[in-house]
Amino acid sequence: MTRDLRFGNKISKPSVRKLDDMKNVVYDKKWLKSAGNPELYYMYRDLSLSVKDRQIMLENGLRYDVTVIPPHMLGMEYVKTAGHYHPSVLGTDLSYPEIYEVLEGSAHYLLQRRQNDGITDVVLVKATKGDKVIVPPNYGHITINPSNKELKMCNWVARDFSSVYEPIREKGGVAYFELTTGFVKNENYGDVPEMHFLKPANFPDVGLNKNKEMYGLIRKDPKLLEFLTKPQDYGWLFERVLAE
Repeated sequence: MTRDLRFGNKISKPSVRKLDDMKNVVYDKKWLKSAGNPELYYMYRDLSLSVKDRQIMLENGLRYDVTVIPPHMLGMEYVKTAGHYHPSVLGTDLSYPEIYEVLEGSAHYLLQRRQNDGITDVVLVKATKGDKVIVPPNYGHITINPSNKELKMCNWVARDFSSVYEPIREKGGVAYFELTTGFVKNENYGDVPEMHFLKPANFPDVGLNKNKEMYGLIRKDPKLLEFLTKPQDYGWLFERVLAE
């Protein structure tokens, strides 16, 4: 089965995340021994619908991606992304944020704030089609597909950095695993805060409408996405995200 993605008039081939890429962050080690190396999810990077759109993205330092996560069980655990942090914006103590939108299916976004060598906050956002989810500065994150349907999501992010995977890989995953029986703590972290829940960031007053795909923001007003490249100027937005 081909996993090429048609986006506008272009066909994009994915980067494929396989189980071998994920084995350090999977909960069910017994299952891993006989699981083989199946494909788990597909990432389509740096997409645009037109030459003009791409030029606007380049001028504003932005990148648009699509990720597809078919339903799958990692033994007792729901399929998920590998998880990563973002580096800090030059001259600040804030890492680059990110914004996701669920295009099809449903998703659980697990966010964790790292400070020194500990975790000070753990958040879960449950999102369905049309929902927007902002990952604030200084939060690492994974996406979980907790359903029997394919999850398709997109994201906007600053284009000039590389994600940091090592801290989560070294801990064997994020602070919690989502199993069929519920969430369990990752013992490699020691004491971690209890998980709390936040609503998706569907804020029409800043262009984030549940029923309108956020790709169009690049055409409507790229400044609406400036918080992704200059988080130091948008503390009010991230406070709002974390208060919902």
